[in-house]
Amino acid sequence: MRAVLFVGLFSMILLAESMDMEIDINHVKCLDSILYSTVCRATMKEVDVEVLKDHPDVLVNVGGFRMDAQGNTVYKEVPLRQSEVHISEILDNICEKMNDYVRVIGKYDNRLRLVNLLSSPSVMNPELSDVEVIQDGDLNKSLPYYCGVIVGEYEDDIISLYVNKEDNKTERFCTNISRICEKYVDENEDSETDSITERPGHTNEEL
Repeated sequence: MRAVLFVGLFSMILLAESMDMEIDINHVKCLDSILYSTVCRATMKEVDVEVLKDHPDVLVNVGGFRMDAQGNTVYKEVPLRQSEVHISEILDNICEKMNDYVRVIGKYDNRLRLVNLLSSPSVMNPELSDVEVIQDGDLNKSLPYYCGVIVGEYEDDIISLYVNKEDNKTERFCTNISRICEKYVDENEDSETDSITERPGHTNEEL
């Protein structure tokens, strides 16, 4: 199925080549920074997707323990979504998801951004009909590398945003903390959500 999807994508790329696309000049004056910014936002979006798979009621034991008045061992518990170890494990593999992304230009706003080819396993992303895919195989293959650079340098900062349950994580990290192309703001960026329907549960984890 994926092979069929990529054949369709290749046809879209050839069509894009034949069109004279005009790119917003405000988005090309710092191309490298914009690329990092789009990768940054795509990475944070994928981290959010993984974190929100965990039910908010799932708790884990972290750190040390203490004894209560009855001599029972009492561990500190936090939601799994706020666990340093859990977020770190997510970050270990998050950049692999960039293999499914391509760089595109919006047909209606001429904005450079990244789009996941698949909206779900074996289903092509419908957003592809609203963009033109930029043919640059080497660049698209390098997206996991750019992601790795960002995660490698700022892993502790990303983890801290989730541990402290900060709002607007993508904007705070990509604009305020990493300061990657501060003037670039993706107006189409979806707002973060904290709601998801999952199964309740309880696991143990030690830091």
